[in-house]
Amino acid sequence: MPEPSRRLPPPAYRWLVLVFVSVAMFGNYYVYDCIEPITDLLSKQLGFSDSNIGLLQGIYSFPNMIMVLIGGYLVDRLGARKAIFLFGTICLTGAIVTVLSGHLPLMATGRLIFGIGAESLIVAVTTAIAKWFRGKELSFAFGINLMIARAGTLMAQMSPTWARFAYTSWRTPLLISVGFATCCVTGALIYWGMEAYAEKNYELGHAGPTDKVVFGDLFKFGVSFWYIVALCVVFYSAIFPFETFAYKFFLHTHGTSLEIGGMLVGSLTFCTMFGTPLLGILVDKIGKRALLMMIGSVLLVPVYLMMAYTHTQASLYAPMALMGIAFSLIPAVIWPSVAYIVPQSKLGTAYGLMTAVQNIGLFGFNIVIGAANDFSHASAANPAGYHLGMWIFSILGLLGMLFAFLLRQRELGPHGHGLETITAG
Repeated sequence: MPEPSRRLPPPAYRWLVLVFVSVAMFGNYYVYDCIEPITDLLSKQLGFSDSNIGLLQGIYSFPNMIMVLIGGYLVDRLGARKAIFLFGTICLTGAIVTVLSGHLPLMATGRLIFGIGAESLIVAVTTAIAKWFRGKELSFAFGINLMIARAGTLMAQMSPTWARFAYTSWRTPLLISVGFATCCVTGALIYWGMEAYAEKNYELGHAGPTDKVVFGDLFKFGVSFWYIVALCVVFYSAIFPFETFAYKFFLHTHGTSLEIGGMLVGSLTFCTMFGTPLLGILVDKIGKRALLMMIGSVLLVPVYLMMAYTHTQASLYAPMALMGIAFSLIPAVIWPSVAYIVPQSKLGTAYGLMTAVQNIGLFGFNIVIGAANDFSHASAANPAGYHLGMWIFSILGLLGMLFAFLLRQRELGPHGHGLETITAG
């Protein structure tokens, strides 16, 4: 007798799967951002220079110059549930190694191990979600996953408030991060069990094969793509390395408490959690994508100088609000724009390349800003020492504006892809 056709998993089961697989991402994002609130403690208690701190944060990006290019291949070979467990375990291992010792080489090794697992975990989770959700549900499922993941970032950035007791020692916040890193493995194990059960009792979808990087294609992408890549690098290099040193900067130049610093940095994440999807809807309605990239870049130019040359806590709110708008706007425009410029069959290659180059920028500029602060002797006793780093961030904003301008000029010409129209492509 032929086996009867099995039904799809019930909606409640699928959304529960999404929650648990997103728990792994929540832990991943928390561990990435746990270094930022302890930068001042690392300097005071371990004698770390800003160059050391920049290395500690930037080294996460070093393996991901390559890992993002091969992560999809590993997920295809292992399957999503094995890959999520493997990469989640690597993330947990990295968090544990980081907290073992106050010696920079061992801490940096821990962050390097964490970086190896973290970006590939994102690829594996993305693949898993595509297996469980289809059609109109897919975008919403990805949005929920990203919101839960960014909640991990927000929790880390706000930890000086809800875990104030921990900030008497550099090690205690990192021990808390190990606790959150267990979410990477716990979520993976629960997902493994739920998928194994579903495969026996329901009909599951199959995620499409993850695109591999075809190096010959790198020379076939048009000029507009490379303008977008350049903008991506300078924009994110002006945001994430700033967050690395923001707590020390706020403490030393504006006299904020660690809790207030956490709320200011966390406000950027909060803006992206809700602002990016809403602005994405707006962009689809009005088009003008390259113009909006210009506007987002322009917003970044004055914010760092406003913060550098003012010295009251109240003077931070306006520039941080502008940065929040820019940080919500640019991601809502830049990533979808690639899909209008690059053929569908080459999107995996394009996004892999774009993310790899982005990680080169994040690795480099975390170290550059740390070195700039050390060169200028930035400290509470010398707040003007932060000016050089803030000028570097402002110049990155100017470069972003230039690349967006060049993109818009090309898109308005005969070689455009319709990014400035309402319906691109």
